[in-house]
Amino acid sequence: MIIITGAAGFIGSALASRLNQSGERDLLLVDVLRHNDKWKNLRHLDFYDYVDRDALWETLPLLPEVKAIFHMGACSATTESDAAYLMENNYRYTLRLAQYALQNNIRFIYASSAATYGAGERGYADDESAIHLLRPLNIYGYSKQLFDLKARREGWLEKICGIKFFNVYGPNEYHKGDMASVVFKAFNQIRETGRVRLFRSHREDYGDGEQKRDFVYIRDVLEMMIWLWQHPRVNGLFNAGSGRARTFLDLAAATFQAMGKAPRIEFIDMPEDIRDRYQYFTEAPMDKLRAAGYDRPATSLEEGVRDYVQNYLARDFLPF
Repeated sequence: MIIITGAAGFIGSALASRLNQSGERDLLLVDVLRHNDKWKNLRHLDFYDYVDRDALWETLPLLPEVKAIFHMGACSATTESDAAYLMENNYRYTLRLAQYALQNNIRFIYASSAATYGAGERGYADDESAIHLLRPLNIYGYSKQLFDLKARREGWLEKICGIKFFNVYGPNEYHKGDMASVVFKAFNQIRETGRVRLFRSHREDYGDGEQKRDFVYIRDVLEMMIWLWQHPRVNGLFNAGSGRARTFLDLAAATFQAMGKAPRIEFIDMPEDIRDRYQYFTEAPMDKLRAAGYDRPATSLEEGVRDYVQNYLARDFLPF
């Protein structure tokens, strides 16, 4: 049995599909389904059962042997301001599930976040010895960092694996609203208006649209996760990115090209309420995962965007 929390969400549902593709059907999917459409991400999956997040605890004692828990469930909205909710949902729930996994010798792989790096003033190296020096810019990032710190303090990072996801894009994210990737937003803007809107730069050292992110395709992220599951002696915190920062202009150009259209870009002012928290550069050093033995090459931005646009978005948002 493999448990996936956040299983109707973007990464969780793609992971369940990837496991199905490799022959895994004995999956317990866990999530919270309310009033959005993410339930549609479950329709094509083959799995043992589905339970609500809060019903998991009473279900665990009834399950056959559990060999892995992929804990992808969390509130991932960086704009969420309810600190008590985030602490309970992101920190305490992860803490309780990790303790269960450790007590029962179950492989535990959880979602940390690149948001723990804050503005990147200390870089983006996944160095466990320095995580206490990181200063997240929002309570979401801090709720993730708090568990990383707890895991290090208790010595759990020698037995479990945390993944710091950077800017992941790909199928199954249609339900995420404002938190959807820029590729998803750009595709819809181009289809509806023929152009893409990007933020102007409010720093002299960056031109408009030249802000950079580490955009990583969902297929690459899934391969990293599967590899970490299959190598239980590899533990600690790991970045999940492409290893190369690219500009928003690059991303827009790749989206236009994948749609067979000439680029039309409009620059708009960045909202004042996020200007002091906006990251102008992120890039995931991947040396640590590579040194552990992971050797799959990263998908280029152009190749990933082309696959996503032509094989999923342009085909009525087919699921992964």
